[in-house]
Amino acid sequence: ASNPGQFENDSDVLWQRGHVPETTVYHGRVGINTDAPDEALVVCGNAKVMGRVMHPSDSRAKQNIREVDTNEQLRRITQMRLVEYDYKPEFASVMGIKNT
Repeated sequence: ASNPGQFENDSDVLWQRGHVPETTVYHGRVGINTDAPDEALVVCGNAKVMGRVMHPSDSRAKQNIREVDTNEQLRRITQMRLVEYDYKPEFASVMGIKNT
């Protein structure tokens, strides 16, 4: 649909008006500059945010926060697989990445 609420096909029922005024709900994945989104929202390009980005990592959303044994955590890190890579040129050019 070029405009939520105006559908090319009546079976396009994934877009709905929200319960809160001036909201639209989509039940599925949304891709901007991609036709294969693999998450709820995938933006391939720059995004401008004029407000705050809310993230559940805020300490106000957590409880039982405690210090951990740093030696144990360093041992775990040494077991991680670390890699270096170069982007494929065809991906880098589409995404505007200059330093591959």
